[in-house]
Amino acid sequence: MTVLEAGLDTRRRRSGLLREIASWSPSLKVGVTIMTVIVLSAIFAPWIAPFDPNEQDFNAILMPPNLTHLFGTDVLGRDIFSRVLFGARIDLVIGFITTYVPMTYGVILGAYAGYVGGVFDSALMRIIDVAMAFPFLVLIIVILAILGPGVQNIYISVFILAWTMYARLARAEMMVERTKDYITAAQILGFPRRRIIFRHGLPNVINSSIVFSASDFVLNILLVSGLSFLGLGIQPPNPEWGAMIAEGRDFIRQAWWMATLPGLAIVVTGVALALIGDGLAQRLGERHHTTV
Repeated sequence: MTVLEAGLDTRRRRSGLLREIASWSPSLKVGVTIMTVIVLSAIFAPWIAPFDPNEQDFNAILMPPNLTHLFGTDVLGRDIFSRVLFGARIDLVIGFITTYVPMTYGVILGAYAGYVGGVFDSALMRIIDVAMAFPFLVLIIVILAILGPGVQNIYISVFILAWTMYARLARAEMMVERTKDYITAAQILGFPRRRIIFRHGLPNVINSSIVFSASDFVLNILLVSGLSFLGLGIQPPNPEWGAMIAEGRDFIRQAWWMATLPGLAIVVTGVALALIGDGLAQRLGERHHTTV
């Protein structure tokens, strides 16, 4: 490929990407924009934050929001704006891992069970039924009470339980897909089961899980924040939104910003992810109708 051909190919890709973005719904554009700002703020937190998140200044205790401390300071004189920025790093990383790792093996297990049926399908559904018979948060708290607080144990507890909804969604979608003509044609052609499931079936059953993952991302951020609020999640002095809210609840009357502004960060992130989920549902639905 010549330099000219490579340049033309790059231009075509860029124009295709711009057309794709232009076709997004307003909710998807707004959600992606807000989420991009949040993610970039978390990535560049060491350069954006005006103070070290754990630096204590006893001459600036419980200062209200001002030009020096945009979100005010806490009971130890720490800059809340800096802590919110660094807290985004913790919450977004944990939210991403606890959403998309269980989604990966949950969708694979569900798709396989929905295609093959039989004993494997029955056994998997009984496991899912037992796991979903109890409140998710209660089971997480029980596991953390046994293992102890901390990020590693949050991962373990979520990985044990969070895959079940994705498996149920993928199984239901695959049970519909396996009756369609393209799956029958692949079977007649003698394609191996692995290829039929993962190359032909899985791309058509994963859409609902992708849409659900946006809402699940929000729930997992709230889960981490709630566990930190209860003392079972991220431990002080690490800047985490839920832990910051817990620290500020005793000072809500004289220092409302301690709990309110970290809570606002959770709300804005949740709204952005909800808009992305709504936009993805609409976008994937349009593609499905187009292909049908």
